[in-house]
Amino acid sequence: MTAPQDPFASPGGEPAGPPPPAYGTPPGFPPPAYGQQQFGMPPVPAGNRNGLGTAALVLGILSLVTWFLFIGGLFGIVAVVLGFLGRGRAKRREASNGGMALAGIVTGAVGILLTVLVIVGVAALFSTGEFSNLTDCLQDAAGDPEAVEDCRKQFEDSLQ
Repeated sequence: MTAPQDPFASPGGEPAGPPPPAYGTPPGFPPPAYGQQQFGMPPVPAGNRNGLGTAALVLGILSLVTWFLFIGGLFGIVAVVLGFLGRGRAKRREASNGGMALAGIVTGAVGILLTVLVIVGVAALFSTGEFSNLTDCLQDAAGDPEAVEDCRKQFEDSLQ
């Protein structure tokens, strides 16, 4: 009985081609030491220092929700400041949520802008003559319901 022949062997009985690749670490690269990361992986921040970016995003969202109140601008200012601090930590690789910090900066800035527009709009409305005429009329009415209703009608007519 003869031994089975290797189908990939050359006619002389020797294996054809180079030997199969050896598995494991490639030549020239020693395996990483215990506790170290593989090549190409970003370092993990030591400890959780993502609080500034998270706080910036939360306050930025609050500034968007409360933009029609004057407090929305305050939330926006704090969000922008914390966002810049959080971005600094992310650039120094002390935190891993630079995107959250950037989102906090953007939402905070939009909240500030909307609050400023509300303040300017309200100031423009009160600086027009119609509002001063209404307040004068209401003061002259002195609580008389018929006079207050006349003031309301005059004010509505002046706005149209």
